[in-house]
Amino acid sequence: MLEKVYGGAVFGVSSTTITIEVNVAKGAGYHLVGLPDSAIKESSYRISAALKNNSYKMPRKKITINMAPADMRKEGSAYDLGIAIGILAASSQISISNLSEYIIMGELSLDGSLQPIKGSLPIAIKAREEGFKGLIVPIQNVKEAGVVNNLNVYGVENIKQAIDHLEGKELIKAEEINTREFFYDSLNNFDFDFAEVKGQENIKRCLEIAAAGGHNVIMVGPPGSGKTMLAKRIPSILPPMSLQEALETTKIHSVAGKNTQNGLVTTRPFRSPHHTISDVALVGGGSYPQPGEISLSHNGVLFLDELPEFKKNVLEVMRQPLEDREVTISRAKFTITYPASFMLVASMNPSPSGYFNDPDKALVSSPFEMQRYLSKVSGPLLDRIDIHIEVTPVPFEKLSEERKGESSKLIRERVIKARQVQVKRFIENDNVHYNAQMGPKQISEHCSLSDEGKSLIKTAMDKLGLSARAYDRILKVSKTISDLEGKPTIENQHIAEAIQYRSLDREGWLG
Repeated sequence: MLEKVYGGAVFGVSSTTITIEVNVAKGAGYHLVGLPDSAIKESSYRISAALKNNSYKMPRKKITINMAPADMRKEGSAYDLGIAIGILAASSQISISNLSEYIIMGELSLDGSLQPIKGSLPIAIKAREEGFKGLIVPIQNVKEAGVVNNLNVYGVENIKQAIDHLEGKELIKAEEINTREFFYDSLNNFDFDFAEVKGQENIKRCLEIAAAGGHNVIMVGPPGSGKTMLAKRIPSILPPMSLQEALETTKIHSVAGKNTQNGLVTTRPFRSPHHTISDVALVGGGSYPQPGEISLSHNGVLFLDELPEFKKNVLEVMRQPLEDREVTISRAKFTITYPASFMLVASMNPSPSGYFNDPDKALVSSPFEMQRYLSKVSGPLLDRIDIHIEVTPVPFEKLSEERKGESSKLIRERVIKARQVQVKRFIENDNVHYNAQMGPKQISEHCSLSDEGKSLIKTAMDKLGLSARAYDRILKVSKTISDLEGKPTIENQHIAEAIQYRSLDREGWLG
């Protein structure tokens, strides 16, 4: 007897419907075809034990299972539940008349209980697109898949519960999530606040500008000056995510298996990989491609602490994603693209000892050692970082103050206003949404300078030894400063402030 069950395969951040055809006939053997990977091939052992432990049996006949389309590689153990139900239906142990109305996914344990799967959100979106009435997933995935409206999502704890629902013996209530209400209620949940930071007013100002224009930023300072503490608070001043951004971000985390029980990702991600990370783990890839850290930080912040300690090849592979805001992974038979639009925040010591710009510490590194250390960060990578800021330790007088600093809420309000100005400015351009994304065309159109302003930049470049690559960066940051102040044009004081944020381009840093 032949039965068809439906599942979903995730490629990139989208899903494809898979038809699981199960035929039970006279003979003996278990044949699984359709390009399954090792995890799927091993499913017969899990399914056999799960059925036996739930008062069912594995048919002693010839079982042939085809996963169509047969030319598409399938991976993972998420097809266990669908295959098991197909075997039971094809061997007449259960009677289900509406199997074609469901997508069924779940990894079986030997006792029949279900383990969470990856990619339940894109699978749910595809199920709705193709007109399926219901999606059956493990209970751990139900909140994530439940954000998709106009689709009944059922969370089950074990195979018996799924079968009872499908046979109509004990119906499960579909998960109901008011996506918009849940989204807006969760927008302002932050663990860190700038009010907790003592002193460092100039650094807070710099990070406010970076957040307002979406600029990449690098902080240079000795150990203990507060670089990591400041970086962790940047998401709290970024504009809140739109519902569309939240869905995009959740899909990526769903595919990576990072968001099985939390539903919608409503706050901007903050990812901080260790400097021992490999290039594949950072940008994504592998034999079965998975999103890397730069995609997991999509619509959020990627923080690289101790930047020169990262392997040079790891840093260099980031150059193209920083420019294109997506990463493409190519294999012989397919190509996958993951979104990677993130704000890069990096930190580094100014010298191997860490105390080059600390007024209270002696310089113990030779000029050669400093040059070798700083040259680990390549010019092309720095070329994609708009703001460089020096961070110095906070004096005791500031640390001992009881007065709190300005809260993230107030800073965020100014950032949102500046972003709104930029959204209106670039409303007719689909590829540019904020100042950091401006190309030469937008810079010439929106960053015009007076003769006095041009003279100021020329003087700064000559006297401070700024490189040519600093010019466009100064213009972009100047425009963001003018947006924060509500000024329609770039004024001299905006240029002067922006020039301060190019310290690594000056002579004596990277040469």
